[in-house]
Amino acid sequence: MGEKFDSKSNAIESLANKACHVLMQAGIPARRGDIEGGVKGGPGAEVRVDNPSASGVLVEWNTGEELKVAAVNSLASGVDPLDLPYEIRHFETVHRSMRGAILEILSSAGFDVEEADGHAHGTAVYVKGFLS
Repeated sequence: MGEKFDSKSNAIESLANKACHVLMQAGIPARRGDIEGGVKGGPGAEVRVDNPSASGVLVEWNTGEELKVAAVNSLASGVDPLDLPYEIRHFETVHRSMRGAILEILSSAGFDVEEADGHAHGTAVYVKGFLS
């Protein structure tokens, strides 16, 4: 199995920085959203250490504000789960598509990645380390 990192060391921070860098190399807007002064919530990939006790990094896709607001407003007005409006279907498709792209890009660069727990992290990608 690949190398894993202890979240109590600088290695996990290095993993997050490398994942962010690889995404930017691929042309994906990416930033560290968990560091002081880091921009949170803007469009693009937000890379952050999962939590202080974890040993991995999360990468979450954020859509542009216009699409996010349209989906939220549509949900707020009440929806039939069997007949979702365009705004919600499109929002979900963008998130699933970007998760797939991020998984492929990071995997190609040698990272050990998987879909994060959907209940806890939605459509985020979990970066566990580097493959040997």
